[in-house]
Amino acid sequence: MGISQNHSQDPAADIRTRERGFTLLEVIVAISILTFGLLAIASMQIYAIRGNSFAGGVTEGTTWAGDQLEKLMALPYTDDDLSAGTHTVQEEGYTITWDVSPGPVFNNTKTIEVKVTWMDHGVEKHVSMQHVKPRII
Repeated sequence: MGISQNHSQDPAADIRTRERGFTLLEVIVAISILTFGLLAIASMQIYAIRGNSFAGGVTEGTTWAGDQLEKLMALPYTDDDLSAGTHTVQEEGYTITWDVSPGPVFNNTKTIEVKVTWMDHGVEKHVSMQHVKPRII
């Protein structure tokens, strides 16, 4: 009975040639690539969280401005809050300022500009809206 050409005489040597694993260098390279990818994903998460925070601030600021403008538009034309000049209130970390001036084009109108400011990561942000209120006779 002869020995096949695919098998050596030493069975242990035959197993070692069939069961080759990864070398230490291959494992280190794979872990390095995985680590780099995970760090990139973590960096993207940080920017996504900051973007969501900024968008939330803009949404809330716009809501405060719209609410204040609706309140002012519902007031009578001669109300003290619609007197010429600048008016300010504070609401939950937001400063709401509105400036009322006589309409520059049409008589019996007032231009109302509402500006909402807030701090976002140490930087002042703002949103503004403008509307013309007519005197209804």
